[in-house]
Amino acid sequence: MKAFVFPGQGAQYVGMGKELYENSPRAKELFEKANEILGFRITDIMFNGPAEDLTQTKVTQPAIFLHSVILADYLGDDFKPEMVAGHSLGEFSALVANKALSFEDGLVLVSKRAMAMQKACDLAPSTMAAILGLEDQLVADTCAEINKEEILVAANFNCPGQLVISGSVKGIEIAIEKFKELGAKRALQLQVSGAFHSPFMMPAQEELQQAINETNFNTPICAVYQNATAKPSTNPEEIKQNLINQLTAPVMWTQSVKNMIADGALHFTELGPGKVLQGLVKKIERSMEVAGYDKIEA
Repeated sequence: MKAFVFPGQGAQYVGMGKELYENSPRAKELFEKANEILGFRITDIMFNGPAEDLTQTKVTQPAIFLHSVILADYLGDDFKPEMVAGHSLGEFSALVANKALSFEDGLVLVSKRAMAMQKACDLAPSTMAAILGLEDQLVADTCAEINKEEILVAANFNCPGQLVISGSVKGIEIAIEKFKELGAKRALQLQVSGAFHSPFMMPAQEELQQAINETNFNTPICAVYQNATAKPSTNPEEIKQNLINQLTAPVMWTQSVKNMIADGALHFTELGPGKVLQGLVKKIERSMEVAGYDKIEA
């Protein structure tokens, strides 16, 4: 079975999507429609930068979403997913690609999500850190222990031995020292604007919940393996609830990929900027075939 996966925040780069815009009239039409919906020319920032503007959450998230879903559209008949998944933001791209959401509705939700997350980040200082080289369970248990004193949770289960944690600035500082003592290969704070996939995102979740509940979701053409559960879903109401929960729940990427493989995935194709997910899939199951589309051949 063919699985298609969609990247999340962090994969962006200046120049992303430019070949698509210049070589496909249909892609150009979709990009221009996005400029109209967003009320600013996101294509100018995507294609020309500066990088500081592109890394703002309110720009980054719709930019990656657009790159991914317009690539899926460009592939036409070559895009025949039998299962899809996306990493955090990428779940919205996956839901447009499998027809659960329209292009327009998906973009509006992504833009609202980005704004809500930025607002939540501004309300209280918080951050994230990457922990490499320790057992996932040990990291999760240690976070739970520190969480009794400071807000700290396991946020992204990216692949075995690579986990991102999320919490208060002090909680992250305590955790970094603790994980170094426990023998982590690396324990370093990330350059992010806040603690995504943690209780700090509760205000954003409340804001997004209303927007999601007011949006029409269709029965998709194939199952989406969702971050919050790592399980397949084709039920629009279930998909909506998991999408709402996603902002404060961990991204269970390792578990999602393992479940996709158990359900028959033989090949993973990443659509969007970069190769992060291809690397993670290989680390989760070395024998798996992976490919990706980022740039198109002119």
